[in-house]
Amino acid sequence: MLHWAFDSLLGLSLLWLAWRALTSPDLFKAIVLFISFGLLMSLAWIRLGAPDVALAEAAIGAGLTGALLLAALARLESIGQPGRQKDSIGETGAHDR
Repeated sequence: MLHWAFDSLLGLSLLWLAWRALTSPDLFKAIVLFISFGLLMSLAWIRLGAPDVALAEAAIGAGLTGALLLAALARLESIGQPGRQKDSIGETGAHDR
């Protein structure tokens, strides 16, 4: 009974994290939710008896992909948002007001 409850909670948590990651307007929050999803998915693979897939999911899905997404987000923030021009003092131009 306890295993069934844990598996149900794990499945519902995976669905909730996936939905939140896909619908989040904040990119950083979406990436953190994606990493959390990958780690919980690793736990689900362990529960299904596939430790090799769980290890690959944790290393590639949550670890490597999460790090690459965070690096891409930092790069995007350093160059500014596309389509928005900044004047010399760092504020948006008059065309955005």
